Amino acid sequence: MSHEPESWEDYEVDNAARNISNLNINAQAFVPNAFAAPFVPRFAPNPNPAPTPPQTNGHIIQPRLAENPVSDSNKINPVESKIIKLEEPIKMEDDAPATKEEPKEEVMEVEETPPESQAPEPVVEPTPKPAPVKKLPPPKIERKDNVNIVFIGHVDAGKSTIGGHILYLTGQVDKRTLEKFEREAKEMNRESWYLSWALDTNDEERDKGKTVEVGRGFFETGKKRFTLLDAPGHRCFVSNMIGGAAQADVGILVISARKGEFETGFDRGGQTREHALLAKTAGVKHLIVLINKMDDPSVGWDKGRYDDICSRLLPFLKQSGFKTNDIKFMPASGLTGANLKEPLDPKVCPWFKGPPFLTYLDELPSFKDKSTDKPFRLSIVEKYKDMGTMVMGKVISGECRKNQSLTIMPNKTVVQVADILIDDMDSDVAESGDNVKLKLRNIEEEDISPGFVLCSMDSMCKIADRFLAKIQLVELRNIIAPGFNCIMHIHSSVTEVSFEELVGLMDKKTG
Repeated sequence: MSHEPESWEDYEVDNAARNISNLNINAQAFVPNAFAAPFVPRFAPNPNPAPTPPQTNGHIIQPRLAENPVSDSNKINPVESKIIKLEEPIKMEDDAPATKEEPKEEVMEVEETPPESQAPEPVVEPTPKPAPVKKLPPPKIERKDNVNIVFIGHVDAGKSTIGGHILYLTGQVDKRTLEKFEREAKEMNRESWYLSWALDTNDEERDKGKTVEVGRGFFETGKKRFTLLDAPGHRCFVSNMIGGAAQADVGILVISARKGEFETGFDRGGQTREHALLAKTAGVKHLIVLINKMDDPSVGWDKGRYDDICSRLLPFLKQSGFKTNDIKFMPASGLTGANLKEPLDPKVCPWFKGPPFLTYLDELPSFKDKSTDKPFRLSIVEKYKDMGTMVMGKVISGECRKNQSLTIMPNKTVVQVADILIDDMDSDVAESGDNVKLKLRNIEEEDISPGFVLCSMDSMCKIADRFLAKIQLVELRNIIAPGFNCIMHIHSSVTEVSFEELVGLMDKKTG
């Protein structure tokens, strides 16, 4: 027989109301049991029966089903609800005897050990600190003595050619570069000039074959380091020649042995006389007379021509102030390199037995002033801008180091040395005799002029507008009297002076 309600909505409402009315409001409060066995539905078998829970607070809590039958009013119709409700566990009274006493769990006291990270560190006795070791200054590196040499002489004597060939023989100019110069010179019908292009770098000098500015190069031998200066030989550039000679220790007077050329340079009006005298006045200590172009067909390594030139030059050089021990004559050929690095072939020149040019330079005594207690002096030859203010010159005395403060005279500007370049290589110190480039701080290029002097701050050079001088007359074309005006060259400074008073005449021999 079907019991379907007339309306399912009314049935659900009536059923919910009936279930609520059947709730037992007098039931005990639910107390959760943390040790209860896992829930297993009544209709499912329990393969692993749960162990008896431990005693809690002196009482045994045992989940069980109610033994009393449930009244009809509290029954739950399985058809009406799918929820199966278990009766909550009943707590036994204190006076009721326990049916079964559960064994107590044995608690083992285990001594807790701290983890390794918390283990106490062993006590280490402090060791006495060693005495501080006194740092010794770094050993001073012995450098080769620097010698400044300048090539002087009449125009077209072969100064630049000899200088370029020396740079090639010492490895400063490679063969590939020299071959490039040779091809370019051949295109300009200047085949014999290619060696000079190692020092004559601008187009004007290469087109005309005349040195205008002082060329600069560097090379080394077994014992020394050399700064090579190539001075112009034309009379229009005498001031540049004086600036180069003022930086030199050794002068190389180049003479052309070709017939007619020696006479043109040595006679009145030639630059051979003037250059030799200016070199001595500028401070050149030693003079080597290199008689060039001995391989010319007009000479052919003739000993008579060589002796004739030597006999005519020696008296004049002595008269200019050079001593006999400070003068050396030797033949050479700048174009072929004969007697520059290797000795002469006896078949070519059997009468000369001396050492070649570079060997003789290497055996020269040191011209360096090794006293470092003197005040620092550097005469500025050239200035330019290259990532800062750069100056060039020769250290006259003393020494300077990086980050040292100096004073530029005569404007008394305090500057700081940022970098030191010797032969275009970084250095920490510049000593007496070195030809250096310095990068300066705290000054602009426009505030420096050639001829200014870098000095130590505690010993600056003096400034004067009047001074007493000894004057040697070589060629006099005008009358000298008070008020006579001329140009004075001192180191790299060039200025106009006027004679205020003639004090008297002096004997050249007695002084």
